[in-house]
Amino acid sequence: MRKLAAVRGEFETWTNLSSDVSSTVELFALAVEENDETLGAQLATDLKKYAHSVETLEFELQLSGEYDSRSAIIYVKQGAGGVDAQDWAEMLVRMYTRWAERRGFNADVLDLTPGDGAGVKSAAIKIDGKYAYGYLRSERGVHRLVRLSPYDADHRRHTSFALVEVLPEADEAEEVKIDPDDLRIDVYRASGNGGQNVQKNSTAIRLTHLPTNLVVAVQNERSQAQNRDVAMRILLSRLVDLDMQQKAAERAALKGEHVSAEFGRQVRSYVLHPYQMVKDHRSDFQTGDALAVLDGDIDEMLKAYLSSNVESASASVEPGS
Repeated sequence: MRKLAAVRGEFETWTNLSSDVSSTVELFALAVEENDETLGAQLATDLKKYAHSVETLEFELQLSGEYDSRSAIIYVKQGAGGVDAQDWAEMLVRMYTRWAERRGFNADVLDLTPGDGAGVKSAAIKIDGKYAYGYLRSERGVHRLVRLSPYDADHRRHTSFALVEVLPEADEAEEVKIDPDDLRIDVYRASGNGGQNVQKNSTAIRLTHLPTNLVVAVQNERSQAQNRDVAMRILLSRLVDLDMQQKAAERAALKGEHVSAEFGRQVRSYVLHPYQMVKDHRSDFQTGDALAVLDGDIDEMLKAYLSSNVESASASVEPGS
């Protein structure tokens, strides 16, 4: 039913756009015939809007991966850099939240561990929206920030790192089955910010999937049941992501390719001093408007990465294959 709804929605989008364009063209011809410049100008503006919609829809045709149309879970974790890294992790959380708002998507913080005095040590955000995972999967990897540290008394330049993981939302009923015997559940008291109930009771949950040794800990919600539900959702998504990585490794092995670890690679650098620049090291896309990027204006970078992936895939296909 979910697949049917997706296909129906895509069909209706293209059909409605086609109808709108046809009506506008007819009205434009009428405006020209009657020399109505005001209506003509308005219709010309509408046609530009439709052209932009077509470009967006054509680009989304590249998002044809098995999970690309799903919502995404983004996990941000501080790297090297102390308090600066924790602040950097919080800046990335804000960047993805602002990006979601710009696109009309819903961003929900599933779990957040506050930093030591500033920022966050880690955070998990669920972003609901069409092709959220398809767009955001390019964010996986290490993100580096260079700036004058607001936490250094001498105001020296610091370099901070944060790790970003992007997981497709799992469909529990369809693809992931967890044997209860394969799951170890630990409960403990939440640390950091929170109300009395969070601080005094054992509401935090840690799930360990024994066959894969995947561990998910959640302490953000006020009840143990809520934290367990969030932890299960994240664990299911991690299992889907692990399955995708294993399949990708198998395909690469058949082709004789070297498979490098996705995590641990520096995918993007953000420089705020002595100049402003954001550069994606995979697509070579760069911009001097770093503040706009940190405010969620990352669409051009996402598209540059996805387009470079398509071009690389096309180049790797031999003629006649």
